[in-house]
Amino acid sequence: MKLSIIVPVFNEEKTIVSVLEKLLELTFPTATQREIVIVDDGSKDKTVGKIKEFLEKHKKDGVFLFQHAKNAGKGQAIRTGVEKANGEYIIIQDADLEYNPKDIVRLFQEVLDKKAEVVYGTRLKRLPHFEKEERTGRFLLHYAGNKLLSLITSALYGQWITDMETCYKLFPKKAVVHMDLRAKGFEFEPEITAKLIKEGYKIHEIPIQTKPRGYTEGKKLNTFRDGKKALWTLLLYRFSK
Repeated sequence: MKLSIIVPVFNEEKTIVSVLEKLLELTFPTATQREIVIVDDGSKDKTVGKIKEFLEKHKKDGVFLFQHAKNAGKGQAIRTGVEKANGEYIIIQDADLEYNPKDIVRLFQEVLDKKAEVVYGTRLKRLPHFEKEERTGRFLLHYAGNKLLSLITSALYGQWITDMETCYKLFPKKAVVHMDLRAKGFEFEPEITAKLIKEGYKIHEIPIQTKPRGYTEGKKLNTFRDGKKALWTLLLYRFSK
């Protein structure tokens, strides 16, 4: 079985090489193949140069780069990655260091053990970290917004989901290859979730831990703007295709 790890990236020169190195270090069960599909979404910094240097050192390691001429959004980058992916299963890895790539092995093991076909890594089966990142108002609002959107998703689509907005979404390519995915930005998360559920897939969650970076460190998600888009997307696809 082959797993395609899609890495959408935009202006992540400080972290992209570390992320790719960690992905190559992953050890999967015997007979599992892995490829890394990087989609640069029109980066303006040194991201592409660093990726190309990395590729020169790892020509035989199943790492591929595709580029957008200009920034089109995370959702569009993921859609490009899905089109280019050759694996039976797909998972998304952000290009920063918030998520621990070692969790990918844990998620994929759920598939290998035939516990599920769609697996999400949930960050939110917990109370707020008042002594950590959520001690600040902005991150507490982000936490509350994610919990609310997940609750709305559960109510609208009839499946209990604790972290609809998680980056770590593992799903079979056959589930999405014929989908009319339209999202260009962060609204990809609710769109893919809504359409997977409507296709009859049960979303299985396992807990993961993350190290959220601050907005001054390059965090791109805007709680109000992207939250409104996510809510609209959930409502739209509940009552349309």
